[in-house]
Amino acid sequence: MKKGEIYEGIIEKIEFPNKGCIQVDDQKVIVKNGIPGQKVKFVIQKKRSGKVQGRLLEVLEKSPLETRKPVCSSFPACGGCMYQTMSYQDQLKMKERQVRELLEPVLIRGGQADEEGQADYLWEGIHGSPVEFGYRNKMEFSFGDEYKDGPLSLGLHKKGSTYDVLNTDDCKLVHRDMTDILTCVRDYFREKNISYYKKMQHTGYLRHLLLRRGVTTGEILVHIVTTSQEEHDLEPLKNLLLDLQLDGRIVGILHIINDSLSDVVKSDETRILFGQDWFYENLLGLKFRISTFSFFQPNSLAAEVLYSIVREYIGETKGRTVFDLYSGTGTIAQLLAPVAKEVVGVEIVEEAVAAARENAALNGLRNCKFVAGDVLKILDELKEKPDVIVLDPPREGIHPKALPKILAYGVDRIVYVSCKATSLARDLESFLEAGYRVEKACCVDQFCETVWIETIAVFSKNPAEIKVQEK
Repeated sequence: MKKGEIYEGIIEKIEFPNKGCIQVDDQKVIVKNGIPGQKVKFVIQKKRSGKVQGRLLEVLEKSPLETRKPVCSSFPACGGCMYQTMSYQDQLKMKERQVRELLEPVLIRGGQADEEGQADYLWEGIHGSPVEFGYRNKMEFSFGDEYKDGPLSLGLHKKGSTYDVLNTDDCKLVHRDMTDILTCVRDYFREKNISYYKKMQHTGYLRHLLLRRGVTTGEILVHIVTTSQEEHDLEPLKNLLLDLQLDGRIVGILHIINDSLSDVVKSDETRILFGQDWFYENLLGLKFRISTFSFFQPNSLAAEVLYSIVREYIGETKGRTVFDLYSGTGTIAQLLAPVAKEVVGVEIVEEAVAAARENAALNGLRNCKFVAGDVLKILDELKEKPDVIVLDPPREGIHPKALPKILAYGVDRIVYVSCKATSLARDLESFLEAGYRVEKACCVDQFCETVWIETIAVFSKNPAEIKVQEK
């Protein structure tokens, strides 16, 4: 096989997160962005150290698993979701298999195996989202064009493309309110013939539309993200947005100035055009105030499932000190606080820490302490010692220098919430070396139709009784 050569093959399975495996003679080729069972045409992109990676060119034959029609007009070109033509049950089965195939070989190599050589822990399956579509409470849409020098577009990127942006007017991952706002914003700027930011030349005005909507409250924040290269009056757009007939209610419209060279939503300056810079969401009987950059699980209803399991996995916390590391807006900390002696949350995003403190006060919780800073450094400064630890790190997992500090506490119970199973599998080796065992684990699907899945594992120093999952 040589770079640039074109082949055909059938995707035999998908490895986490979206690596399609195709066998060509005796060579395994990884081709992303496909569905198990599809016959595809692909071009060889890379060949290094015996590993071959191809780029999908065309789907020649549908997969037998594609039993549903697309629910939006942008599928399959859009990179926003992958699996909407598969039944939801088949999506769940595939994701569950992917996670187990990552975790169980590590357990076996680490000595946590039964007499038959199988991973010795309790696997508790996969929990689906309460709703399959319209679940996202946050979405970042990009300005651009669908093809070079085409009209202004606003939506999600084409699959595998850094530059081409599709008009995703009927995206089904979000509530209809969000797509109504999207079309209003795009049509306004298109009529005004206002430029979008070109990432290679670093010129132009429009960058992103960031929308956040409380699933339980219907409260909406609208963020227009631009550069400072031009000045435009956004008052007419504000009035158009406020005149929209929505199911929910816009509580804030913000203009964010972002001159960063990187393609991320960040603020050099934020101007409030209307209302406020926060909204409310309810979760498991608690109220949370969420601002522009506060981390909050993107699927509120599935987050309730996730956090209920976390609370169950943690077990008895009465009279105990809990460390909630990578605590975000303090959701887990506040759910545990009513039955704990004290909960200490550590989070690097200062805005999220401020929101966590406000939320704790809002919910009348006085035994929550939130510290702003990097877990790696803050653990050296904390005087408290934990009895239980909860970990909910970002996708890249726990910093390799922070992990030994966490394990050095020697607590008898650690719950790890992972949004990237490969990071959990990597960190798992350190837990096993430190004398921990995985007592039980499961998945929660917060990202229906996409490649992502949340995994929860509980580690125990002295497990009472490890039940062996039936094989």
